[in-house]
Amino acid sequence: MRVFVVVLLLATALISVPVASATPDELIDFQALIDDAAPGSVIVLESGRYAGGVTIDKPLTVLGRDWPIIDSEGRGTVIKVTAPDVTIEGLIIRGSGASLDREDTGIAVDAPRVTIRGNRLEEVLFGIFLRKASNSVIADNIVGAKEVFIANRGDGIRLWESEQTLVEGNLVIGGRDTVFWFSEDIIVRGNEITGGRYGLHFMYSDDAVIENNILSRNSVGAFMMYSSGVILRGNILAENFGPSGYGLGLKDMDQVTIEGNRFIGNRVGMYLDNSPYDHNDYQYVTGNLFAYNKTGVLMQPAVKRNVFSRNAFIENAAHVGIASSGKFSGNEWSIDGVGNYWSDFAGYDAGGDGIGDVSYRVDDLYNTLTDAHPHLRFFQDTPAAKMIALAAEMFPIFRPLPLVEDDFPLINRPPMKSFHGGDGGSLNVALLLISTLMIAGAGMAVLIPSRRRRSYPNKEAIT
Repeated sequence: MRVFVVVLLLATALISVPVASATPDELIDFQALIDDAAPGSVIVLESGRYAGGVTIDKPLTVLGRDWPIIDSEGRGTVIKVTAPDVTIEGLIIRGSGASLDREDTGIAVDAPRVTIRGNRLEEVLFGIFLRKASNSVIADNIVGAKEVFIANRGDGIRLWESEQTLVEGNLVIGGRDTVFWFSEDIIVRGNEITGGRYGLHFMYSDDAVIENNILSRNSVGAFMMYSSGVILRGNILAENFGPSGYGLGLKDMDQVTIEGNRFIGNRVGMYLDNSPYDHNDYQYVTGNLFAYNKTGVLMQPAVKRNVFSRNAFIENAAHVGIASSGKFSGNEWSIDGVGNYWSDFAGYDAGGDGIGDVSYRVDDLYNTLTDAHPHLRFFQDTPAAKMIALAAEMFPIFRPLPLVEDDFPLINRPPMKSFHGGDGGSLNVALLLISTLMIAGAGMAVLIPSRRRRSYPNKEAIT
């Protein structure tokens, strides 16, 4: 087999560089091709197998034709990028090492303005790892993982101090987490992330836009911590049913907008812990679907200043719950006289304005008992549990104070707002069909307070 590498200089000169013939078992010296290329060149790799463990230390564009394979054969990092303005496109990246201590990676980047587009990563520990790589693009890649226990895997995509980066249209399968640290003003759009631990994990990453992603069959769909100004809209968070099993978890977050998302079939649709963090902030949850979850929205008892409107709560085992005993208050369930749709609302609308004439209450005695004493969930859906609920209905003296009282419940399910930030990535047909058949919900304009930056801890102290 004869392999040709074409180097196209930016000065429009076209040079064909022949490579010595190689047998199918031999690897072509990729590092030599990099070393011989002038800065700013375009290297076109023809189909074949190239040796991994390379470093790109100058601005280059590497384009694959007919899926050339860059293979490290189970050793170290496959491609390391240490120069800015590098593009890697159309390659199969295969066979990193398996050391978490060394952070063996498919593509590791330590420079800004790098584009990683349309590649396939196979049998890699960490998939794509950006460190101080601002203004970069990770788009349209398929990122696999090593077949090891999930805690021993690396992250499918990881960003560290890589602000203003676009992560779009990727399919991440079976990695540990997709995680973002200290990376402000990033866009995470149209990705599908499945089979991992945390579909998305944010730490100290302000002003992110997370839209039109599918986060399914992970232990946790998305968990956001210690960040502010994050917008989550148009995402599908489905069948995340691990030990925590949150579709979305928020801890110590501020100024978060949650609009037009579908929370379907999770253990908990959305979990709130000390969010909003700032006592002057409000958090708006509008136009979302919570359907067929064990619990639609679960909050710590001290959580306050969350405002819910135009959401649809459909056939959840419990629409709203508290995570432990304590007084639960200080959250609002309507905006300007518009509440939420509840599938078990038994009220009426004599005025025909689409708003129930009586309030909707979540005050189920049995679920109140299980919130305070989780071990009682063993009796869920048993005759004993049903008798407790019936007794509370027949004898109001036993009824607890309501967890939720929506004074303006919607009679009809609202249509869902559509967001057009991207093409939506690789859509899972089954999830899309479920969400389309069940409901559509509409968002409304969300009030966002002025932004305030939070002081960060010492980054070097965080591991």
